[in-house]
Amino acid sequence: VLMALLSDLTSYESRTKAMAVIGMSIGLSFSAALIIGPLVAASFGLQGIFWLTALLAVAGVLCLKYFVPTPVTLIKDQNTRMVKDQLADVLRNKELVRLDIGIFALHLCLTALFIAVPKTLQQTLNMPGEEHWWVYLTVMLLSFFAMIPFIIYGEKKQQLKRTFLFAILLLCGSALSFVFSQSQFSYFWFSLFAYFMAFNLLEASLPSLVSKIAPAGSKGTAMGVYSTAQFFGAFVGGVAGGWVLSQYHETGVFLLVGGVCLAWFFVAVSMRNPSHELAMTLFFPKMNSENMSGLSQQLSALKGVEEVVIVEQDKVAYIKVAKTQLDQKKLDALIASFQ
Repeated sequence: VLMALLSDLTSYESRTKAMAVIGMSIGLSFSAALIIGPLVAASFGLQGIFWLTALLAVAGVLCLKYFVPTPVTLIKDQNTRMVKDQLADVLRNKELVRLDIGIFALHLCLTALFIAVPKTLQQTLNMPGEEHWWVYLTVMLLSFFAMIPFIIYGEKKQQLKRTFLFAILLLCGSALSFVFSQSQFSYFWFSLFAYFMAFNLLEASLPSLVSKIAPAGSKGTAMGVYSTAQFFGAFVGGVAGGWVLSQYHETGVFLLVGGVCLAWFFVAVSMRNPSHELAMTLFFPKMNSENMSGLSQQLSALKGVEEVVIVEQDKVAYIKVAKTQLDQKKLDALIASFQ
């Protein structure tokens, strides 16, 4: 719903940047919660966490009511909305399903891990709960900067698959290393740092890969399935992690996380390396049933255009292009002829 509202309130030119800011704020809120949560719990107890959640929800309602404008024109952009007719095709796309399994596994492991990590810090390493925040703060900050070179390497060298598989292996190795580092704080901290470097790298890479792989005009549906898998993974991680903790203690949880990551690696290893493509949404106010076929042929004939999907009722064309091959001048001239 947030993404749909955002698409109605922003221009096409600024929509990608706006969605990137939303994605950054989601990641930042997670990091902030890890740091603020222990401080609130230490001062006000566990009920303080729930009161803070309620206050933030009220603040969100007030912000939405008084500061977010009501959209005047609803924009029908299939890249920001779920389209039921596309759902079957998205679920049959093996590359997208691999990524859905990946985000499911990533958040399953995260939720399960944080059932065991605070207990290890408090009971095994004798660190009071009110001091956990600085552990999370140092880990999150340093791991964030550590993963940036890998993102740059993957994008610039077009080695996204290699970077992706490396991050999964690092996630697996660091999860298993918790088993042997529980009794010494410095080793445990380093395992946590390595885990979050891999986590941040994967959390940043997965949405980008979904966007690159999703067929033209299907990004909204693909992201809808992806988000569902993400939150379902968090749910399963909480249930499975809690049960394993009750039966096999913290070591069992760490082994569970390591095992899930290893299984994910074998699922991901057969993925194809995403091509350097760019998805574009083009609006043609003068498009109708008579000239739609000609427009489709002209777009497909342009050098660098690899996929074309036209929705006549919305007067929109969704295309995927190879950025290095696209003849931008000819595309601009074609767009102008239909304005």
